[in-house]
Amino acid sequence: MTTTELTGTSASEPTSSKWMALLAKPSAARVMVVGGVLFTLLSLTRMITDGDDLTSSGTMSTTLRVTTPILLAGLAGLWAERVGIVNIGIEGMMILGTWFGGWGAWKYGPWVGLLLAVLAGCVGGLIHAFAVVRFNVNHVISGVAINLFAFGAMRYLSELVYTPDTGGGISKSPQQKGAIPRINMPFLSGGQIGGWKSPDMLGWLEKKRFFLLPDIAGVLRGLVFNVSWASVIALLMVPLSAWVLWRTRFGLRVRSSGEAPAAAETLGVKVTPLRYLALAISGGLAGLGGGFLSIVMSNYYQQGQTASRGFVGLATTIFGNWRPTGVLGGAALFGFAEALQLVGPESLPKLFLFLASVGALAAIVSMVQKKVVPAINGALAAAVLLIGYFTIDEVPEPLTKAAPYLLTLIVLATASQRLRPPAHAGLPYRSGESH
Repeated sequence: MTTTELTGTSASEPTSSKWMALLAKPSAARVMVVGGVLFTLLSLTRMITDGDDLTSSGTMSTTLRVTTPILLAGLAGLWAERVGIVNIGIEGMMILGTWFGGWGAWKYGPWVGLLLAVLAGCVGGLIHAFAVVRFNVNHVISGVAINLFAFGAMRYLSELVYTPDTGGGISKSPQQKGAIPRINMPFLSGGQIGGWKSPDMLGWLEKKRFFLLPDIAGVLRGLVFNVSWASVIALLMVPLSAWVLWRTRFGLRVRSSGEAPAAAETLGVKVTPLRYLALAISGGLAGLGGGFLSIVMSNYYQQGQTASRGFVGLATTIFGNWRPTGVLGGAALFGFAEALQLVGPESLPKLFLFLASVGALAAIVSMVQKKVVPAINGALAAAVLLIGYFTIDEVPEPLTKAAPYLLTLIVLATASQRLRPPAHAGLPYRSGESH
């Protein structure tokens, strides 16, 4: 008896099953295939709707700037929850970062400002850890208290420090000294080599505007043209966090503290010091995000500068399934929507056609896999989005700002079985409970 007889398959079976098997595997190949298909659909949408802003280098450059503070807030939430502590206080730690970053950049320059922003965020993280670990305060209550404290304390400091003769005020700091350097890659985006300006190869290709290749050029040029070194540092936090948390002994101990702290403690892991250290890292990342807002995206501190980005960052932590690369993807998605609102708001309705095509494709894949309910949901979503594309001329700004939260709710509702938070995140624990 042959193998095909035992398995019930034949050599003539359609190759679609092989693609389904590939998509079922949580591998780099799956990410590349899905990403390639989505980008191809986006390129087709750009050509059909004449929506050049969808993949232009200007949109991608703005996306990178807008994404950076959200990404850092998401990584802050990731580090906190991986060690078992929910950090609702990310918004407050970002506020600390904006104020001390703006003050440091005004007094001593932007690099010192960024360093002070990180240190201020670390202090906020340690305060949260002290309340939660030492006194077993409810995680949410402690985080909310830090948010309220940071807002009031920074306003009070502004009243003391930014007197009228400094050029600042109770809600705004004076302008900073200098700026963090920016990068233009030679040959790719026209960067200089010495005093010679190199060709802008990606810019040349982007202007051709035929299928796919100009879109790839636009995305790549947005990532290598006029990029702040602070953005580069923030992006490096993604592979660094992944390596530390999943490739080092320290990271294993951090994750075990968030999954089963009692069991980890019986194996000799010092859970309490780990939680203090992880919360300091979490606060430092949030502070860096705040410093980015006041030093890179602006050149002064202003009250309300964070604009709830700390909470959006928490949404990306959930959206990204508590993984650094997932957080990056979620932050980029939210940043892209906001960048379109800033660069080309008229292109936002054109996204409905792209999303409708994604929904239709998801419905087809579900039908091939014989998943009836997901197929129906995908088809209905595609139909609604297609109607929106033909009937909506302008997307209201409040709806754009609510998109991160709506997307998170959709993910929680449709993919809750695939999301796996750390088992002990947010639960009370005292050292020695296992003894």
